[in-house]
This record gives sequence, C-alpha cells and structure tokens, in this order.
Amino acid sequence: MLDLIMCIDDDPITLMLIKKVVHKASFSKEIINAQNGEEALSILDELNNVKNNQAIAKPQLIFLDLNMPVMGGWEFLDFFSKSNYFDLKNIKVIVLTSTIDPDDIKKSKAYPNVIDFQSKPITVEMLNHIKTKL
Repeated sequence: MLDLIMCIDDDPITLMLIKKVVHKASFSKEIINAQNGEEALSILDELNNVKNNQAIAKPQLIFLDLNMPVMGGWEFLDFFSKSNYFDLKNIKVIVLTSTIDPDDIKKSKAYPNVIDFQSKPITVEMLNHIKTKL
C-alpha cells in the first residue's frame, strides 16, 4: 500500500470515484486532490518548502487528467519533467483520462515519469495492474 498519492482532475465526480476505488483496493493511505496542474504544482511546492526538515510525505504516485482548465496535463508534465526546484524524479505518473487517442498515448511515453496511460473510469483491476508496475 502506498502512503500518499495525488489526483489531478477538474471533475469532482472523478475525484470522488478515485477516492472510493483507492480505498476499496487498499491502494493508498492518503490522497491529495488538485483541480488542475497549477494547483498541483502549488501543493507540491508547499510540500517541498516545509521548514525545520520535518519528515513530510510526498506523493509516490500521481493520477493525471489531460484536459483541465488553467493548466492541463501536458503543461503539468512539461513543467514536472523540467523542474529543478523539487525532487520529482521518484514520483511516478499515471495518465488517467477519457481520451483514447493513440497520439496521446505515444506522446505520454516521452515523459520518463509516466509509467502508464489508462482510460477513465478507474477500477480496482486497474489499480491491481498498476501495483505490478510499481
């Protein structure tokens, strides 16, 4: 079981479903939600800037939607993969989106942190498959 995951999606129903399925599958102890890439980066930045060297959990896995307002998934991945201010190299990303465009799947493979590309909705079987990739 993972300690902490992050879900980046602008759809509250998707976020609620992810929370329920993750709990049912005993996949993670805690979930942080963000409604777009910009909010997610802000949360990650806050975790990175904790004072007094406190042991703060950072997400081990991110579920990322591609189509969101403000900052979409591709913009987030561009920033995430080039970031120098936060140790992101160990955080894995699962693209979880409603698109099934083969070009999107191919594009996602160019990002080293992306370990899988899945179509919504999330399922217990999908989480079991992801466990084997971690």
